[in-house]
Parts: sequence; structure tokens; C-alpha cells
Amino acid sequence: MELGVYGLSAKATLGSADTSRLARRAEELGYRSWWVGDHVVLPSPRVPDSPMAPTDPILDPLVHLSYVAAVTERMELGTGILILPQRNPVVLAKQVASLDVLSEGRVLLGVAPGYLEPEMAAVGVRLSERGGRTDEYLDAMRQLWTEPEPAFHGRYANFERVDAHPRPVRPDGPRIMIGGHSPAAYQRAVLKGHGWIGNGSSPEDLVTHLEGLRKAAATVSRPAQLGRLEINFMQINPVEVDADNALRYAELGVDRLLVYPLPLEDPVEVDAFLEMHADLPR
Repeated sequence: MELGVYGLSAKATLGSADTSRLARRAEELGYRSWWVGDHVVLPSPRVPDSPMAPTDPILDPLVHLSYVAAVTERMELGTGILILPQRNPVVLAKQVASLDVLSEGRVLLGVAPGYLEPEMAAVGVRLSERGGRTDEYLDAMRQLWTEPEPAFHGRYANFERVDAHPRPVRPDGPRIMIGGHSPAAYQRAVLKGHGWIGNGSSPEDLVTHLEGLRKAAATVSRPAQLGRLEINFMQINPVEVDADNALRYAELGVDRLLVYPLPLEDPVEVDAFLEMHADLPR
């Protein structure tokens, strides 16, 4: 089981100096991946489902990860998650491929449909369309990353007689991690993802998610080229992970355990959190 760090593109940790220092420090401590979230806008006033206040600052994930790529050498660079229906898939395919090339193949593209209606409405996307757009956009981007003559004709994406280079480093494109805790998300992970990414408060929550993924795998056929489904999990409430829980996550088959140094109000406290968790058993 590898360790990753999540969320340091927001609030008090988003400045250039702190980003450089914390990213380099995480790499020195042995963290293998660096993950960030995505909100183009946030509901104002805040709604109950919103994870952040409308005035909480959060950077664009791909811009932030480009910066982190330049100051690190080994850590994988993950979006956990990027709200896919809010992005133009042709433009996003170019951005992701560009980051993948510049980082020498370190991109882990975590995506999910999103759930905040005001955020969707602000970019002209109906909440009812988010699942369909997510599925189509994944297929459309794979065309641009992998096919010699990319073409796609769908309800939400439509192109032909175009091409886009450079391609990502991997011949089959960057590794895709599908986020979510619903039956539809589990099926999407099985059908379209190299991995699944989720969160919960304990190993018992993960057991529930793994059962959802097992049921999905029994109802849909996983493409052989995707290989084994990777499991990425982040513990929240509490954010501190103790040794017993870390061992249990490893026993359950977690590939990447992500730690989240909330409340992100003091970069010095974040540094201490990373040091405290760097020696977790795995």
C-alpha cells in the first residue's frame, strides 16, 4: 500500500512558497502521490451539501498540479476528483496530455460527475445530464489519446477529422480513477476506470464500498485491457489515521491510502501532519 496526500491546493496551503515546500517535503517523506480536488465555483450562500464555504480559496487542479510537477520528481499527480461534466472533453484531453508529458507520465486522472446543482448551472450543465456526460467525455478523451484517427459522435461530444498531439506517455492514455459511492459510480469504475477512488470514516466504510464494487463487477463486464481495479481511499472524520487502521486498509487491498491534513489553516501544522503519518505501516 502506498501513501498519498490530498487537498493541499486550498485555503492556507495554496501559495507558491508553501506549495513548493510541502510538495518537496512530501516527496522526501516517501509519499507516492499528491491529490487535489476541484470546484470551479461554489454555491453562495453555502448549501448543506457543499464541502467548502463560497469564500474558501481553491486552485484549479490542473494548474496546481502543473506547478507541483515542476518542483517534484517522483510523486504521481492525481485529481481526486475533477468534476468531468463541467469540462470540455476536447480541451481537457489536451490539458491532461500536456501535464502528463511535462510530468513524464505521472498523471492519475480521477473524475466523477459532481453533485452541486448551482456549480453545474454556472457552467451550463444540467444536473440530470452529469452521468451521461461523464461517460461520453471519458470515451471521447480516450479517442483523442489513443486512436490514430480520433472520432466520436455522441449526444454531448462530437468530432472527427481532427487530431491532437502530443499524446500521453502511456499508449493507452493516463490512468483513470473513477470517484463516487453510488451503484452507478461503482459500475462506471468497473467499466471505464483503471481504479476507483472514495472516502469514508473507517475501514468498515471501505468494506461497504468494496461490496458495492463487487456487486457491480458481477453485473457488468470489465474490459480486460483495464487490468485489476486499483483501490484509492481517503479517511475523513477523523482525518488522523492510526497504525491499526492503516494495517486494516492494507489488508483490505488498498493500493493508495490518502491522508487529508485538515483544516488547512496553518501550513506548519500540515507539515507536522505529514511527518506524523509518513511512517504508517503498509
